[in-house]
Amino acid sequence: MTAQAEFADLVVRGGTIVDGSGGEPFIGDVAVRGGVIAFVGAHFGGAAHEEVDATGCIVTPGFVDIHTHYDGQAVWSDTLSPSSSHGVTTAVLGNCGVGFAPCRKADHQALIRLMEGVEDIPGVVMAQGLPWDWETFPQYLDALAARPRDIDVACLLPHSPLRVWVMGDRALAREVATQDDLAQMRDIAREALAAGAIGFATSRLNMHRTKAGELIPTYGAETHELIAICEALAEAGTGVFQAVLDAPFETWEDELTRLIAVAESAGRPATFTLALANSGPNTWDAPLRMVDEANARGLDISPQILPRPVGMVSGWALSTHPFCLCPSYRPLVDLPLEEQVVQLRDPAMRARLLAEMPQPGHPLAMLTRNWDWMFPFGDPPQYEPDADQSIGALARAQGRSPEEVAYDVLMENGGTGMILNTLGNFHEARLDALIPLVRRADTVIGLGDGGAHYAAICDASYPTFMLTWWVRDRAGERLSVAEVVHMLAAKPARVAGLMDRGLLRTGYKADVNVIDLAALRLHAPVIRHDLPGGGRRLDQTASGYVATVVSGQVIRRGDQPTDQRPGRVVRGMQQAPVLAVPV
Repeated sequence: MTAQAEFADLVVRGGTIVDGSGGEPFIGDVAVRGGVIAFVGAHFGGAAHEEVDATGCIVTPGFVDIHTHYDGQAVWSDTLSPSSSHGVTTAVLGNCGVGFAPCRKADHQALIRLMEGVEDIPGVVMAQGLPWDWETFPQYLDALAARPRDIDVACLLPHSPLRVWVMGDRALAREVATQDDLAQMRDIAREALAAGAIGFATSRLNMHRTKAGELIPTYGAETHELIAICEALAEAGTGVFQAVLDAPFETWEDELTRLIAVAESAGRPATFTLALANSGPNTWDAPLRMVDEANARGLDISPQILPRPVGMVSGWALSTHPFCLCPSYRPLVDLPLEEQVVQLRDPAMRARLLAEMPQPGHPLAMLTRNWDWMFPFGDPPQYEPDADQSIGALARAQGRSPEEVAYDVLMENGGTGMILNTLGNFHEARLDALIPLVRRADTVIGLGDGGAHYAAICDASYPTFMLTWWVRDRAGERLSVAEVVHMLAAKPARVAGLMDRGLLRTGYKADVNVIDLAALRLHAPVIRHDLPGGGRRLDQTASGYVATVVSGQVIRRGDQPTDQRPGRVVRGMQQAPVLAVPV
């Protein structure tokens, strides 16, 4: 398309173009035609059916979130919120080896129990929200494709349902797979890749458990099982291997040696979760050296990093809080918040809860008295709070117990007070250690976990956090807007093998954000009861997104959804387009 003569479907005019490459931003226009970018430059002289005035705003590619769990929400909802309200235009499902396909009718409850524990999705939500009009993985992709939604989804084949499909109860008992089992799993992986899976995902983390505390089917799966399944990726010459490793509970050396062996055998890219310890010596240089050595041999391994503390949000109406495992709290668990608060205001109840010790329970629930790493969480939300504002520090300063301080914080605002429990990535109560990590060429931003941990985590808002805190508001060292947009768009697109997006270049998919960076705000999470069956979830919105465009259609304008639903299932890895106009 020439700038002067052609007609466009959509033109974004006069914005500061941050094209995703990491290069210097510039003022210009972006024109879209037929769902792809037709022009990027100083001025598009043609007319358009629709225009977006981007004066004073940045114009970016749509963001790619490669670690989500919208496997269920993408079925029951046409909006992948909160991700789509933070500029995400493509989400990758099936991470951590959990999902809903393949699945026989007899195994529905097994997978529901698994997702209920591992990803904190209430069982009633899945029971009422999923029609289960599929069994095989290709049928699941077809079911997704038949439903309208705002943004694109791409899917990894998840290991746990694959194992249950082939091995039944033996998978739930975590038995060693036989040669026949391995052959069947490899065949199903071939079928999934042919139907459009972009890779294969597993989890080895011992904190990934069912609600009853049972270990997941893939925990401890033998290396030869992973290699056998990933032979399908090698044969197809496509697909990424995603894994959650059991470090630091097992050594990084053992866990990464296993992942590297699988990636080397398959000859395919791999990505794994990397988190930093809050205190003590540097524990991440050793695994990064292993990654460096592997990549120097020609492998393509990408540590995946959340750009803010890894943790949970606690509250009376949420999944965890410091008193959730106390015997006196157990009768209150299923009560509406208003009824809980009546009892929690009773001095006798307060005294009992302050005196009781938590009983054993789910591993995550047992991490809710981490007093020196827990912080009152208000509005605006603070993800890099000062160490002297921790529950433990406040208790020492006030001469009270941390239990008393935590109780009072939770009782604020009619019992809706929240606490941020930072479990990792907050080394020495600062985010500084993340800067050299996210700037590495081989790391990738991820772990937003949208669609999961509905009542404990809302990290899908990390794109807005990066653009506000890391680019604009942080008192310490910051990142440039060009760096951050590259981290949110082009880098994750490359790791997922979705090379047709993530850049504002001629011929690329027309996924675009127009953002008023000066006005951009990240709001505090709120509890909504809008899941199937009235299920609860944390939702976190933003203001400052002037427009979000998917395949050339405006899906959000002025921080509000439009009626456009252009989102599609991405079938397999995508090649970079042949550029129609030199860039």
